[in-house]
Amino acid sequence: MRSLLPTSVQIPKVLTIAGSDSGGGAGLQADLKVITALGAYGMSVITAITAQNTLGVTRIQDVDLDVVEAQIDAVLLDIGADIVKIGMLASPEIVRTVAQALRRHGVKRIVLDPVLRATSGASLGGDDTAQAMIAELFPMATLITPNMDEASLLLGRDILAPDDFKQAAQQLLDMGPQAVLIKGGHLDATHTQITDYLLWKTIEDDLEVIQSKEFKHYRVNTANTHGTGCSLASAIATYLAGGHDLSHAVAKAIAYVEAGLEAGRFLSIGEGPGPLWHMHDFYPTALLDEKGSY
Repeated sequence: MRSLLPTSVQIPKVLTIAGSDSGGGAGLQADLKVITALGAYGMSVITAITAQNTLGVTRIQDVDLDVVEAQIDAVLLDIGADIVKIGMLASPEIVRTVAQALRRHGVKRIVLDPVLRATSGASLGGDDTAQAMIAELFPMATLITPNMDEASLLLGRDILAPDDFKQAAQQLLDMGPQAVLIKGGHLDATHTQITDYLLWKTIEDDLEVIQSKEFKHYRVNTANTHGTGCSLASAIATYLAGGHDLSHAVAKAIAYVEAGLEAGRFLSIGEGPGPLWHMHDFYPTALLDEKGSY
């Protein structure tokens, strides 16, 4: 019988708490692809099972609250996590269950992607879920990453253009998170340049200081954009777990997603908008032969 030698090699550990995407392009499946591609160890807590593909979401089944809690306990009591990334929480009850469990385990670093609506338009959580997130998870969050639609829902008013981002980010920051990243990718396609706006708090000489940074980048001309929000939040979380500061983690995550969009431009996965190519560093689509294999 082979003896098990003690090990000491540590790599960053990232726990994703989110819904499952049966099509593989978003949700837990995308999160785990990103975490692995960026060199960390990924773990998961399933909050909902969705039936979806590139054409849309056809059904959502919430996971029982005690099963959600048991998954969190199982991972954190044994393996632990350097950071937790939270995605789809489809009901206020799931929000409260997740928040209570993370508080009980003393989790200190959380990237919250407030997923409330699918790209297809399907609702993944209503106003009551948004309010539960604000009350329960915003005060615990290291960073929240709403897109324009989600920021609008959270604030109860329309966020229509980058000119609105500064005030919106400040209002969201006042709700308790340490940092806010408003994503501008949902601007219509006539906007060839995308602006993402980061606002965060730091402590300098025992005083709270507010800092901000804009990230401007050009829109990649592709229909394959499924899972970009999940992927960006997971990339930020993974870079933070690896020791990068917030601003650099966001910049590197944006670059990773951009490269995935560029690499996935010509992929044919499904009949609708496909996903970005998460594994572009390992399997560049430029290396595909005419038969579609490496």
